[in-house]
Amino acid sequence: MLLSFPACSPAFVIAMTDTAAPLPSSAQRVADLLVSMGHDKPVVMLPSTGRTSAEAAAAVGCDVAEIAKSIIFRRLADDAPVLVIASGANRVDEAKVTALTGPLGKADAKFVREKTGYAIGGVCPVGHVVKPVMLIDRDLFNFDSIWAAAGHPHALFSLTAAQLEKMTGGAVADVRLEAPPPAH
Repeated sequence: MLLSFPACSPAFVIAMTDTAAPLPSSAQRVADLLVSMGHDKPVVMLPSTGRTSAEAAAAVGCDVAEIAKSIIFRRLADDAPVLVIASGANRVDEAKVTALTGPLGKADAKFVREKTGYAIGGVCPVGHVVKPVMLIDRDLFNFDSIWAAAGHPHALFSLTAAQLEKMTGGAVADVRLEAPPPAH
């Protein structure tokens, strides 16, 4: 069976057969969760890493802004994970996030794995060990389709921003760091 994704480059087509290699366990967990949620798009394994938004966008042939990247912070008050799902083209404004969630600290790889169940580079918006405080970049709603990590640095799945909001219950917010005005 051939699957193509019209939201991205027509050159990006994935051949899927009954003999295809199984998904890594973390990506399979996401695939099973998506099916249980009624999501009709498959988890796609990339031939190379999708750890960065640019790598993921190049692999699926879409604009970097259509990648829903996961940024994890540690809320200082209670050590809760704070997950910001941002457009791949945007830098996250920590001051805006702090205003919505409370003071934040950095989340190291161990914290990310313990709280989400995923490694950095593959943090999926759903299926976390500990339910995070979640914010969704409102800029993701500018696109008909977006791509999010599916539990592994080589795995993605396609969805809409509205589906992302429904699946996660995350609050839609302005989290983009505004570029400073040009110097004169």
